[in-house]
Amino acid sequence: MPAAYTDAELLRRSSWPQGTILGVLKKLAPYVLREVLPLYVVGALVFLLLTTTDLISGVVGILLSYHPTPRQAWLLYVTQVPRLLNQSLILAIPFAVLVGFGRLAKDSELKATAAGGVRPLNLAWPLLLPAALIGAFVFYNGAYLTPQAQAQWNTAWFSVYRQAPPPPVTTTYTYAQDGTLFSASRVETPQGATVANLTGVLVQTPTETITASTGSWDARAKTWTLPGGWVVRGDARPAEFHTPRTFPQRDEIARPTPPPAESTLPELRAELASGRLNVQERRTYQFNIARRYADAFTALGFAFAASALGLMVRNRAWAVTNVVFLILGFYIVWSTVPQLAGSGALPPNLAAWLPPGLLTLLGAALAWRLR
Repeated sequence: MPAAYTDAELLRRSSWPQGTILGVLKKLAPYVLREVLPLYVVGALVFLLLTTTDLISGVVGILLSYHPTPRQAWLLYVTQVPRLLNQSLILAIPFAVLVGFGRLAKDSELKATAAGGVRPLNLAWPLLLPAALIGAFVFYNGAYLTPQAQAQWNTAWFSVYRQAPPPPVTTTYTYAQDGTLFSASRVETPQGATVANLTGVLVQTPTETITASTGSWDARAKTWTLPGGWVVRGDARPAEFHTPRTFPQRDEIARPTPPPAESTLPELRAELASGRLNVQERRTYQFNIARRYADAFTALGFAFAASALGLMVRNRAWAVTNVVFLILGFYIVWSTVPQLAGSGALPPNLAAWLPPGLLTLLGAALAWRLR
């Protein structure tokens, strides 16, 4: 039956009464889901196994070389699973949809539904609800579980080598108090310590400007101490000093925000709103926030594009070929946009939403042909 016919025309040309057609549509939704969902489970497990193969070999290598405890080895593996799980859950969608529709095409079931007056796209809509549920889990996992697991992995990694994780660092710190400006390019706070290490220090009072390459910040004594450096008073030439100088400083040492990969969504938003980030860092944080939403929407984009594409395949061979090209094309764009956002070539929000946006456009173009 020509694809250009409307539902009314198809109903008029079909020998089935309208009530029967509606009943067929109701039965087709669970039928399509029964065809696709088992393939989705298999695909998700296969992709997870493939993505964790390198991780497993790395953990085995560490076991042989550094003899970590079983708990350390287990943490190195399990704390990476949430990140890889998101990728597997998303990539399994086009695999399941295209292979499932390829089977329906091979057995001429797509032709049979069209001949019975069912529009092709009516087979695609039932898949959007499961995709939305998958996207909701991907969002929660990426926004909360994966960052926490990444932080645990970082601690486990250093424990294997019997080292302490590097201390948290705050960059471009500035604070004003009683006419005195305190600034440091780097504040390094060892875990549990009350004294922070300062780098690139500047203290500007109403009468003098003092600079030093290093210093210390005592949180209990509320002081900054510079062991040596340079001082400038008025228009005089800079003079070097070697006797430690101490300045009262009432600010509190704040816990630095962890790197974006180890930050939950609320932490990313709070750091972005703090005003402490430079231009490059702002791009990174904006991109990471937008990507966590965009990755969740990718599940819907894949379901839409793969369904429309699957309704056009004629056999399983073409379905598998389309799976490869669809995933490969998506991955190329998805892995490139972080660099485009970081360099300023694309706005961070546009870069994050570009991969699912292209999938949606592809699905819309294919759906137009199937209308």
